[in-house]
Amino acid sequence: MEIIKHFGEVLLLTVGDVFPIVAIIFFFQFLVIRRPFPNLRKVVVGFIYVLLGLALFLVGLEEALFPIGKLMATQLTEPAFIFKGIEQVGQVVEWHHYKWVYLFAASIGFATTLAEPALIAVAIKAKEVSGGSLSVWGLRIAVALGVAVGISLGTYRIISGTPLHYFIIAGYIFVIIQTLMAPRMIIGLAYDSGGVTTSTVTVPLVTALGLGLASTVPGRSPLLDGFGLIAFASLFPMITVMGYAQISQWKARRKQDNDLTN
Repeated sequence: MEIIKHFGEVLLLTVGDVFPIVAIIFFFQFLVIRRPFPNLRKVVVGFIYVLLGLALFLVGLEEALFPIGKLMATQLTEPAFIFKGIEQVGQVVEWHHYKWVYLFAASIGFATTLAEPALIAVAIKAKEVSGGSLSVWGLRIAVALGVAVGISLGTYRIISGTPLHYFIIAGYIFVIIQTLMAPRMIIGLAYDSGGVTTSTVTVPLVTALGLGLASTVPGRSPLLDGFGLIAFASLFPMITVMGYAQISQWKARRKQDNDLTN
């Protein structure tokens, strides 16, 4: 009964959040465009599905994803696990002792990105408009690798206590330089890839991991150090997608040169 009551409360909050969107759409449709909605019944049913889906998603975050992320961070940062023995808990824990945390962060970043619905939609559209020159799986894997590297580096930042802006400034300087050399057709897609990957699947787990790490690593604050992983997840896919295009372009030129030579 408690979960049903909680779901009802979340559903009411979701209705309040979605209402302004619905009001704006109906305002423009009836007062600006001044036309009736085509298939109004389907639109209403669709909004009901959206409300139910958002409410269920939010409840799932609170009941499953956030606790799982915090639990994994807690277990992986326990000195007894790091040193493989409770008798060694007195040892000083340094950043290089958290190798399993970095591996877990990279793995969860890669897996959640591959499952990201927004990225799948963008990859399909990119293949359509490029005439098949861009592979759906190639783009998804390139973005997933970027997120994996970014999240792993972000966990290192939390553990080591290095200021966030050092990484972000250096990363965007690299992106700017890479933009000047990457194929023009991929630049816009690369920049969008950084945004679409931080969506419904990736953000909850990554946020929970960051907050869990900052809560369990000695000397870290969840408020000051727990956030920032999403910035890494948005930044590094730009680098890997442009790198993927540059490698593909280089391979195509090399093949063309070999064909001319032969």
